[in-house]
Amino acid sequence: MSTRTDETTGRAGVRLAAVLAAGAVGVQMAFPFTDGGTLALTAASVVLLSAAAVVHALATRGARTAAVLVVVAGGGGLLAEAVGVRTGFPFGEYAYSGTLGWEVLGVPALVPMAWTMMAWPALLVARWLVSRTVPAISAAGSRLAVALLGAWTLTAWDVFLDPQMVDLGHWTWADPTPGLPGVEGIPLTNFAGWLLVSFLMVGVLDRLVDPGDGPDGVRDAVPFAVYLWTYFSSVLAHAVFFGRPPVALVGAVVMGAVAVPLALTWLRARPVPTPAPEHVG
Repeated sequence: MSTRTDETTGRAGVRLAAVLAAGAVGVQMAFPFTDGGTLALTAASVVLLSAAAVVHALATRGARTAAVLVVVAGGGGLLAEAVGVRTGFPFGEYAYSGTLGWEVLGVPALVPMAWTMMAWPALLVARWLVSRTVPAISAAGSRLAVALLGAWTLTAWDVFLDPQMVDLGHWTWADPTPGLPGVEGIPLTNFAGWLLVSFLMVGVLDRLVDPGDGPDGVRDAVPFAVYLWTYFSSVLAHAVFFGRPPVALVGAVVMGAVAVPLALTWLRARPVPTPAPEHVG
Protein backbone atom coordinates (compact mmCIF):
# COMPACT_ATOMS: atom_id res chain seq x y z
CA MET A 1 0.00 0.00 0.00
CA SER A 2 1.40 3.42 -0.94
CA THR A 3 2.23 6.14 1.55
CA ARG A 4 -0.46 8.34 0.01
CA THR A 5 -3.05 5.58 0.47
CA ASP A 6 -1.91 5.07 4.08
CA GLU A 7 -2.28 8.78 4.77
CA THR A 8 -5.73 8.88 3.19
CA THR A 9 -6.85 5.85 5.21
CA GLY A 10 -5.41 7.40 8.37
CA ARG A 11 -7.26 10.67 7.83
CA ALA A 12 -10.48 8.76 7.20
CA GLY A 13 -9.94 6.85 10.44
CA VAL A 14 -9.39 10.04 12.41
CA ARG A 15 -12.57 11.50 10.91
CA LEU A 16 -14.48 8.35 11.92
CA ALA A 17 -13.08 8.66 15.46
CA ALA A 18 -14.27 12.27 15.52
CA VAL A 19 -17.76 11.23 14.39
CA LEU A 20 -17.94 8.53 17.08
CA ALA A 21 -16.80 11.00 19.75
CA ALA A 22 -19.31 13.59 18.54
CA GLY A 23 -22.05 10.97 18.75
CA ALA A 24 -21.07 10.27 22.36
CA VAL A 25 -21.24 13.99 23.15
CA GLY A 26 -24.75 14.11 21.72
CA VAL A 27 -25.77 11.15 23.88
CA GLN A 28 -24.24 12.68 27.01
CA MET A 29 -26.17 15.90 26.48
CA ALA A 30 -29.31 13.91 27.29
CA PHE A 31 -27.96 12.71 30.66
CA PRO A 32 -29.12 15.72 32.72
CA PHE A 33 -32.66 15.28 31.44
CA THR A 34 -32.85 11.61 32.50
CA ASP A 35 -31.73 11.99 36.14
CA GLY A 36 -28.11 11.21 35.28
CA GLY A 37 -28.53 8.80 32.38
CA THR A 38 -30.42 5.62 31.58
CA LEU A 39 -28.68 2.29 30.96
CA ALA A 40 -29.19 2.74 27.20
CA LEU A 41 -27.63 6.21 27.24
CA THR A 42 -24.76 5.11 29.47
CA ALA A 43 -24.03 2.11 27.26
CA ALA A 44 -24.20 4.19 24.08
CA SER A 45 -21.83 6.79 25.51
CA VAL A 46 -19.26 4.22 26.66
CA VAL A 47 -19.43 2.16 23.47
CA LEU A 48 -19.06 5.22 21.23
CA LEU A 49 -16.15 6.70 23.19
CA SER A 50 -14.29 3.41 23.54
CA ALA A 51 -14.75 2.81 19.81
CA ALA A 52 -13.47 6.34 19.13
CA ALA A 53 -10.34 5.62 21.19
CA VAL A 54 -9.59 2.32 19.44
CA VAL A 55 -10.30 3.73 15.97
CA HIS A 56 -8.09 6.74 16.66
CA ALA A 57 -5.29 4.49 17.90
CA LEU A 58 -5.64 2.35 14.76
CA ALA A 59 -5.72 5.33 12.41
CA THR A 60 -2.78 7.22 13.92
CA ARG A 61 -0.50 4.46 15.26
CA GLY A 62 -1.56 1.26 13.52
CA ALA A 63 -3.18 -2.09 14.28
CA ARG A 64 -0.58 -3.13 16.85
CA THR A 65 -1.25 -0.03 18.94
CA ALA A 66 -5.02 -0.54 18.77
CA ALA A 67 -4.56 -4.13 19.95
CA VAL A 68 -2.23 -3.02 22.75
CA LEU A 69 -4.82 -0.46 23.89
CA VAL A 70 -7.60 -3.06 24.03
CA VAL A 71 -5.47 -5.63 25.86
CA VAL A 72 -3.73 -3.30 28.34
CA ALA A 73 -6.56 -0.86 29.09
CA GLY A 74 -9.57 -3.10 28.51
CA GLY A 75 -8.02 -6.32 29.75
CA GLY A 76 -6.11 -4.61 32.54
CA GLY A 77 -9.20 -2.74 33.66
CA LEU A 78 -11.24 -5.96 33.67
CA LEU A 79 -8.56 -7.76 35.69
CA ALA A 80 -8.28 -4.95 38.25
CA GLU A 81 -12.06 -4.77 38.67
CA ALA A 82 -12.48 -8.56 38.87
CA VAL A 83 -9.86 -8.73 41.62
CA GLY A 84 -11.36 -5.66 43.28
CA VAL A 85 -14.92 -6.97 43.61
CA ARG A 86 -13.64 -10.26 45.04
CA THR A 87 -10.92 -9.06 47.42
CA GLY A 88 -11.46 -5.35 48.04
CA PHE A 89 -7.96 -4.65 46.68
CA PRO A 90 -6.93 -2.14 45.44
CA PHE A 91 -10.05 0.07 45.50
CA GLY A 92 -11.73 -0.94 48.74
CA GLU A 93 -14.73 -3.20 49.29
CA TYR A 94 -17.50 -2.57 46.78
CA ALA A 95 -20.15 -4.46 44.83
CA TYR A 96 -21.89 -4.00 41.50
CA SER A 97 -25.67 -3.96 41.72
CA GLY A 98 -26.38 -5.67 38.39
CA THR A 99 -27.85 -2.57 36.74
CA LEU A 100 -25.12 -2.08 34.12
CA GLY A 101 -26.00 -5.04 31.93
CA TRP A 102 -24.00 -8.08 30.85
CA GLU A 103 -21.08 -9.01 33.13
CA VAL A 104 -17.73 -10.74 32.62
CA LEU A 105 -16.04 -12.23 35.71
CA GLY A 106 -18.57 -10.38 37.85
CA VAL A 107 -17.72 -7.03 36.20
CA PRO A 108 -20.11 -5.19 33.84
CA ALA A 109 -18.70 -5.33 30.30
CA LEU A 110 -19.10 -1.55 30.08
CA VAL A 111 -16.47 -1.07 32.80
CA PRO A 112 -13.36 -2.29 30.92
CA MET A 113 -14.64 -0.38 27.89
CA ALA A 114 -14.74 2.75 30.07
CA TRP A 115 -11.12 2.17 31.10
CA THR A 116 -10.24 1.92 27.40
CA MET A 117 -12.09 5.07 26.40
CA MET A 118 -10.22 7.25 28.91
CA ALA A 119 -6.85 5.49 29.13
CA TRP A 120 -6.06 6.51 25.53
CA PRO A 121 -6.65 10.25 26.12
CA ALA A 122 -4.80 9.96 29.46
CA LEU A 123 -1.70 8.55 27.75
CA LEU A 124 -1.67 11.12 24.95
CA VAL A 125 -2.45 14.06 27.25
CA ALA A 126 0.33 13.02 29.64
CA ARG A 127 2.81 12.68 26.78
CA TRP A 128 1.78 16.07 25.42
CA LEU A 129 2.12 17.93 28.73
CA VAL A 130 5.41 16.25 29.67
CA SER A 131 6.89 17.13 26.28
CA ARG A 132 5.73 20.74 26.69
CA THR A 133 6.82 21.27 30.30
CA VAL A 134 10.05 19.27 30.60
CA PRO A 135 11.33 18.87 27.02
CA ALA A 136 14.94 18.18 28.07
CA ILE A 137 14.08 15.29 30.41
CA SER A 138 15.82 11.92 29.95
CA ALA A 139 14.03 8.98 28.37
CA ALA A 140 13.71 7.20 31.73
CA GLY A 141 12.55 10.39 33.43
CA SER A 142 10.04 10.99 30.66
CA ARG A 143 8.52 7.53 31.07
CA LEU A 144 8.17 8.00 34.82
CA ALA A 145 6.69 11.47 34.36
CA VAL A 146 4.18 10.21 31.77
CA ALA A 147 3.13 7.32 34.03
CA LEU A 148 2.70 9.60 37.05
CA LEU A 149 0.88 12.35 35.17
CA GLY A 150 -1.19 9.81 33.27
CA ALA A 151 -2.23 8.22 36.57
CA TRP A 152 -3.45 11.60 37.82
CA THR A 153 -5.11 12.36 34.47
CA LEU A 154 -7.12 9.14 34.53
CA THR A 155 -7.90 9.11 38.27
CA ALA A 156 -9.12 12.72 38.22
CA TRP A 157 -11.95 11.67 35.91
CA ASP A 158 -13.22 9.25 38.56
CA VAL A 159 -13.79 12.15 40.96
CA PHE A 160 -16.77 12.94 38.72
CA LEU A 161 -17.63 9.41 37.59
CA ASP A 162 -17.89 7.56 40.88
CA PRO A 163 -20.37 9.90 42.63
CA GLN A 164 -22.62 9.85 39.56
CA MET A 165 -22.59 6.05 39.31
CA VAL A 166 -23.11 5.57 43.06
CA ASP A 167 -26.02 8.02 43.04
CA LEU A 168 -27.57 6.02 40.19
CA GLY A 169 -27.16 2.82 42.20
CA HIS A 170 -24.78 1.04 39.80
CA TRP A 171 -22.40 0.08 42.63
CA THR A 172 -22.13 0.50 46.39
CA TRP A 173 -19.25 0.88 48.83
CA ALA A 174 -19.10 -1.15 52.03
CA ASP A 175 -17.41 1.70 53.90
CA PRO A 176 -17.43 5.06 52.10
CA THR A 177 -15.38 6.85 54.75
CA PRO A 178 -13.02 8.56 54.94
CA GLY A 179 -13.49 10.33 51.63
CA LEU A 180 -12.34 13.40 49.77
CA PRO A 181 -13.82 16.60 51.21
CA GLY A 182 -16.90 17.40 49.15
CA VAL A 183 -17.01 13.98 47.48
CA GLU A 184 -19.28 12.14 49.87
CA GLY A 185 -19.98 8.43 49.55
CA ILE A 186 -16.66 7.52 47.86
CA PRO A 187 -13.77 6.24 50.03
CA LEU A 188 -10.22 7.48 49.67
CA THR A 189 -9.17 3.87 49.03
CA ASN A 190 -10.99 4.06 45.71
CA PHE A 191 -8.83 6.92 44.48
CA ALA A 192 -5.68 5.30 45.84
CA GLY A 193 -6.57 2.17 43.87
CA TRP A 194 -7.24 4.21 40.76
CA LEU A 195 -3.85 5.91 41.06
CA LEU A 196 -2.10 2.56 41.37
CA VAL A 197 -3.94 0.86 38.49
CA SER A 198 -3.70 3.95 36.28
CA PHE A 199 0.03 4.32 36.96
CA LEU A 200 0.65 0.74 35.87
CA MET A 201 -1.75 0.98 32.92
CA VAL A 202 -0.38 4.23 31.49
CA GLY A 203 3.19 3.14 32.20
CA VAL A 204 2.72 -0.09 30.22
CA LEU A 205 0.94 1.73 27.40
CA ASP A 206 3.74 4.29 27.21
CA ARG A 207 6.31 1.52 26.85
CA LEU A 208 4.36 -0.45 24.24
CA VAL A 209 2.93 2.40 22.15
CA ASP A 210 5.64 3.82 19.90
CA PRO A 211 5.78 7.60 20.45
CA GLY A 212 6.68 8.01 16.77
CA ASP A 213 7.34 11.65 16.09
CA GLY A 214 5.95 12.71 19.45
CA PRO A 215 2.54 14.03 20.50
CA ASP A 216 0.79 16.10 17.85
CA GLY A 217 -1.91 18.68 18.56
CA VAL A 218 -3.58 18.12 15.20
CA ARG A 219 -3.30 14.34 14.89
CA ASP A 220 -4.39 13.86 18.52
CA ALA A 221 -7.13 16.49 18.50
CA VAL A 222 -9.91 13.91 19.02
CA PRO A 223 -8.63 12.42 22.33
CA PHE A 224 -7.63 15.91 23.55
CA ALA A 225 -11.13 17.20 22.80
CA VAL A 226 -12.70 14.17 24.49
CA TYR A 227 -10.72 14.85 27.67
CA LEU A 228 -11.59 18.55 27.71
CA TRP A 229 -15.26 17.88 26.96
CA THR A 230 -15.37 15.33 29.78
CA TYR A 231 -13.90 17.91 32.14
CA PHE A 232 -16.10 20.89 31.31
CA SER A 233 -19.31 18.88 30.90
CA SER A 234 -18.72 17.05 34.20
CA VAL A 235 -18.21 20.28 36.10
CA LEU A 236 -21.41 21.71 34.61
CA ALA A 237 -23.45 18.53 35.14
CA HIS A 238 -22.55 18.12 38.81
CA ALA A 239 -22.91 21.83 39.56
CA VAL A 240 -26.28 22.33 37.87
CA PHE A 241 -28.03 19.06 37.09
CA PHE A 242 -26.86 16.29 39.42
CA GLY A 243 -27.21 18.19 42.69
CA ARG A 244 -23.53 17.77 43.62
CA PRO A 245 -21.96 21.27 43.58
CA PRO A 246 -19.17 20.19 46.00
CA VAL A 247 -18.18 17.41 43.57
CA ALA A 248 -18.16 19.97 40.76
CA LEU A 249 -15.81 22.18 42.78
CA VAL A 250 -13.43 19.42 43.84
CA GLY A 251 -13.42 17.86 40.39
CA ALA A 252 -12.85 21.25 38.78
CA VAL A 253 -9.66 21.59 40.81
CA VAL A 254 -8.41 17.98 40.60
CA MET A 255 -9.12 17.34 36.91
CA GLY A 256 -8.52 20.98 36.07
CA ALA A 257 -4.89 20.57 37.13
CA VAL A 258 -4.52 18.62 33.87
CA ALA A 259 -7.36 19.96 31.69
CA VAL A 260 -6.51 23.65 32.04
CA PRO A 261 -2.80 23.29 31.11
CA LEU A 262 -3.85 21.00 28.26
CA ALA A 263 -6.30 23.57 26.92
CA LEU A 264 -3.79 26.42 27.20
CA THR A 265 -0.85 24.60 25.63
CA TRP A 266 -2.96 22.97 22.93
CA LEU A 267 -4.59 26.23 21.83
CA ARG A 268 -1.22 27.97 21.89
CA ALA A 269 0.32 25.26 19.70
CA ARG A 270 -2.43 25.20 17.07
CA PRO A 271 -1.15 26.45 13.70
CA VAL A 272 -2.32 29.91 12.74
CA PRO A 273 -3.56 30.07 9.14
CA THR A 274 -1.36 32.26 6.95
CA PRO A 275 -3.38 34.74 4.85
CA ALA A 276 -3.05 34.25 1.12
CA PRO A 277 -0.91 36.91 -0.60
CA GLU A 278 -2.80 39.63 -2.37
CA HIS A 279 -2.83 39.39 -6.13
CA VAL A 280 -0.99 42.23 -7.76
CA GLY A 281 -1.65 43.31 -11.29
